[in-house]
Amino acid sequence: MQTTLRHDWKAEEVLALFNLPFNDLLFTAHSVHRQHFNPNEVQISTLLSIKTGGCAEDCAYCPQSAHFSTGVKAQKLMGKDEVMIEARKAKAAGASRFCMGAAWREPKDRDIDKIADIIEGVKSLGLETCATLGMLNDTQAKRLKECGLDYYNHNLDTSESYYGNIITTRTYQDRLDTLARVRDAGMSVCCGGIVGMGEGISDRAEMLRTLANMSTHPESVPINLLVQVEGTPLKGQQELDAFDFVRAIAVARILMPKSYVRLSAGREAMNEQMQAMCYFAGANSIFYGEKLLTTPNPDANQDMALFARLGLKPMSAPKENVANAA
Repeated sequence: MQTTLRHDWKAEEVLALFNLPFNDLLFTAHSVHRQHFNPNEVQISTLLSIKTGGCAEDCAYCPQSAHFSTGVKAQKLMGKDEVMIEARKAKAAGASRFCMGAAWREPKDRDIDKIADIIEGVKSLGLETCATLGMLNDTQAKRLKECGLDYYNHNLDTSESYYGNIITTRTYQDRLDTLARVRDAGMSVCCGGIVGMGEGISDRAEMLRTLANMSTHPESVPINLLVQVEGTPLKGQQELDAFDFVRAIAVARILMPKSYVRLSAGREAMNEQMQAMCYFAGANSIFYGEKLLTTPNPDANQDMALFARLGLKPMSAPKENVANAA
């Protein structure tokens, strides 16, 4: 399998990967993975909701949307001291990256100033930093880069053709524009999507093809399995077959050989065997801790127990961040 970085994938090529016999697909993905990563190391990240609920967007999967009655109450932005307590806990538990999420359609400039101060504090601990704050303008993206933000998360969620079934309050192009601003500002991009929302294989293929055909692949690609939350429009959606999810992980690894492919939301519903197949298929990053923003996540001890059984170990923090913390 050729593993040079490509940015010219055709739709039929990606669909052909999805349609490979399962064993052939996993073998190919694992072979690609071994060429670029230690197959027995997994990056450990922790995600904290620093501003929960009340979002103006109508994303059909999201319990934080103000459009739906899900029991999630709108809260103000956490203070820096509160966030630092959680960041220290994350580092002590083995995390090398600390991700912060705020339920905004788009932050105000005064919000960015507060976030920048928090990012500087977290960076001082030697952790990589990531934030997801909604849409950004050029000035905001540059400010986040200046304060030391390493990654910005802004997911495509699904294919452009299926997007209108999930979100109506912003366009697909809005998402691409924010990603371009993040890249132009010099930050690394964290961008993936959600599977199991009723989309077809062609939609999964098209979402991954859009990511892989970017001029620079996203450095981090989270693949989320839909978490069905009472009160959201996608509650009651037919559950995705486990093998279809593993296929999405494997194709992401083949298309973007050097990117971190993250098992993100939905791990609570995955058994150990399914997660093990995902690691074999090329997943090498997880969120670690009891909660993902507002939805459950496997217990940290449970993750470490599975790692021990599989011979996996947490990836160390990047050397430059360790140096910054010295």
